[in-house]
Amino acid sequence: MPDTPALPDLHRAAAVLFDLDGVLTPTAEVHMRAWKAVFDEVFTLWGITPEYTDEDYFAYVDGKKRYDGVASLLRSRNVEIPWGSVDDDPEADTICGIGNRKNVAFSEALRRDGIAPYPGSLALLEELRAAEVPLAVVSSSKNAEEVLATAGIRDFFTVVVDGVVAEREHLASKPAADVFRVGAERIGVDPASAVAVEDATSGVASAAAAGYGTVVGVDRGAGSESLLANGATVVVDDLARFLS
Repeated sequence: MPDTPALPDLHRAAAVLFDLDGVLTPTAEVHMRAWKAVFDEVFTLWGITPEYTDEDYFAYVDGKKRYDGVASLLRSRNVEIPWGSVDDDPEADTICGIGNRKNVAFSEALRRDGIAPYPGSLALLEELRAAEVPLAVVSSSKNAEEVLATAGIRDFFTVVVDGVVAEREHLASKPAADVFRVGAERIGVDPASAVAVEDATSGVASAAAAGYGTVVGVDRGAGSESLLANGATVVVDDLARFLS
C-alpha cells in the first residue's frame, strides 16, 4: 500500500476508539479459522453451495455480532433456519446454535495458543496513553474482555463496549451506529472530535454513521477501496504509521 499523505495526528484526538479483532490483536485470524471450520461442516452436512470462502467472511460476518453474522451468511445462500436462543446447545441447528459452536472453537484456540497484540498497535497505545488521550474498545465480540486480558492490554482502556454490552442493552450490530455512538457517550466525547479505528467494512460504516470526524481503516484483508467506500476517511496497513 502506498504511503498515505497527511495522516491525522491521533495524539491530539479528543479520544480514540478501537475495534479489537484485526486492529489491536490478530484474533481476526483466529475468528476466521473458527468460522471456516464451522461453516465448512454445516455446508457439507446440509449440501449448501457454493462453498464457504474467506470472501464470505469479509462480506457477511466480519465486524458483526456473532448471531447476525450467521444469519447474514446463511441468507446469502437462501438458507433460513430458526433463530433459537442464546443458551442453545452448540450442536443445535439454529442460528444461535451455530454461533455458539463457533465460539467453542474460538475459545479453545485462544486458550490453547494465546494471543499478542500487533507490535505497531501496542506501540501506538503506549504513545497515546502517554499523551493522555482517552482510549476505548468498541467490539462486536463477546470474547473481547478475555482477548484484552490474554493480550495484556486491558488496562489501556477506560471503556469497553463489546458484544456482551450490545446484547444486554439491545444495541444493533455494526454497520448500525449504535455501538460506536454508545462508546463515545461513555468515554464522554463528541464523535465529531474523536477517532474510530476499524478493519471491517461494517465497522467503518458504523463509525461513520455515528458521526466520527476521523475513521481510520486498517486494511488487514477487507481492501482499502472497500473500507473507503464504506466510510473510512483514511486507510493504513499498520497502526505503526501513526507513531510520532
